[in-house]
Amino acid sequence: MNTRILLVEDDERLAELTAEYLTRNDLQVAIEPRGDAAESRILTEQPDLVILDVMLPGKDGFEVCRAVRSQYRGVILMLTARDEDFDQILGLELGADDYIAKPVQPRVLLARIKALLRRLPAAGEATSSDAETMIFGQFRISQATRTAQLSDQVIDLTTAEFDLLWLLATHAGNVLSRDDLLQELRGIGFDGLDRSIDARISRLRKKLNDDPENPTRIKTVRGKGYLFSKHDWN
Repeated sequence: MNTRILLVEDDERLAELTAEYLTRNDLQVAIEPRGDAAESRILTEQPDLVILDVMLPGKDGFEVCRAVRSQYRGVILMLTARDEDFDQILGLELGADDYIAKPVQPRVLLARIKALLRRLPAAGEATSSDAETMIFGQFRISQATRTAQLSDQVIDLTTAEFDLLWLLATHAGNVLSRDDLLQELRGIGFDGLDRSIDARISRLRKKLNDDPENPTRIKTVRGKGYLFSKHDWN
């Protein structure tokens, strides 16, 4: 049980059942029922993954996500109300790595957790590798260290943002559809409604100083998808 999860859920019975199921599947789970207390616990304990409900006493999940994101390097999986697109997009814009709608089957939650944890670098993983570094003008991205730099500025990225940026960069000059991106990153197809990729692209553009009205670094190809430019990085 080396993987530590903090489950932030105020429904005591649901939290206990979820924690019990995850524990049986070799995950170490702690429960926190309040949003205001969760914020300090996340920053102090630095769990590998946080399951964060939206509706919480003290502080809602959005406030907690916003407060901890810049200092917490683990994964945030938000639990949102069913079919509430606004909740899902807002969570992603605030830095959540993924979301899942409630109610959720425990096995589905476990599968999503495992997929998210696979993105984290393993302990003792190599810290440098030329084969895992790409350079475009003044932009540099490294898979080995999971870092990106623009000029001399290190870009603060969530796990999900890095994965999307790396995927786009490895296909620089080629258009990737939303379906391509979702299949690769989340193992699901595009249903015509999911806006998670769009929300994440919007955040990446801001961090890459890409003009949102006329982006040149991550371009939108109407009706097809997104293209990472090989140029425009000076």
